[in-house]
Amino acid sequence: MKLVRFGAAGAEKPGIIDADGKIRDLSGIVPDLAGEVLGRESLARLRAIDPATLPLAPEGSRFGPCVGRVGNFVAVGLNYADHAAESGMAVPSEPVLFNKAPSCIVGPDDAVLIPRGSEKTDWEVELAVVIGERASYVSEADALNYVAGYCVCNDVSERAFQTERGGQWTKGKGCPTFGPIGPWLVTTDEVDTSDLAMTLSVNGERVQNGSSSTMVFKVPFLIHYISQFMILEPGDIITTGTPPGVGMGMKPPRYLKPGDTMEVAIAGLGVQRQSVAAG
Repeated sequence: MKLVRFGAAGAEKPGIIDADGKIRDLSGIVPDLAGEVLGRESLARLRAIDPATLPLAPEGSRFGPCVGRVGNFVAVGLNYADHAAESGMAVPSEPVLFNKAPSCIVGPDDAVLIPRGSEKTDWEVELAVVIGERASYVSEADALNYVAGYCVCNDVSERAFQTERGGQWTKGKGCPTFGPIGPWLVTTDEVDTSDLAMTLSVNGERVQNGSSSTMVFKVPFLIHYISQFMILEPGDIITTGTPPGVGMGMKPPRYLKPGDTMEVAIAGLGVQRQSVAAG
């Protein structure tokens, strides 16, 4: 299934994509795509519904963030060896974890705002994992049983805030609009994360062209690992790192400016299109 949230910001409704690629309204079935609605039993009930029996969403509806009421937004740093190299950093022996503020989450096509005082706002296409079941101390072998699905994330980052303001990455990762997710939450039965093509273009120029196959720490291990340090609740998001091609790694470095556009895509998970504006 491809599940969505559609409508005006702050008033999104749950939906499902039908066989013709149109949004069908699920709000008569579930209140939102959040929390326990993302659990195995709930998703099985949604899967049994014929989308053609549901009302169509209004034509041209905005795609909102594909998950609502996100509690933890956990990110993994330096999880692609070639990205670590372009960043001038060693491949870590254990996953590097940091938080993105849930308040940074926006829809896949919403504007990305350059924060006040920023000179180094950067892009990162990432595969995001959406948790569907409460996960604590889970084994790597069982980890995927705790996943509701996957989506595209643009882990927008302010590099000066991240690396030049005391080295605390969270400062450069959680600014408003720095977490576009969606357009769809694609359930696990439709996704094999072992080799997904991942691309990002800026102003029509392809700058990232990678694959999830080059992840250092794979999805099952990441869920297992993170669950040793915190409880993951339904609707929590883990964004799993980026392949090479970020602006910081270019020679000379290149960063986003107002008027730029980004197109962010992962095979099978959809495409995001964002304009950049001053915050």
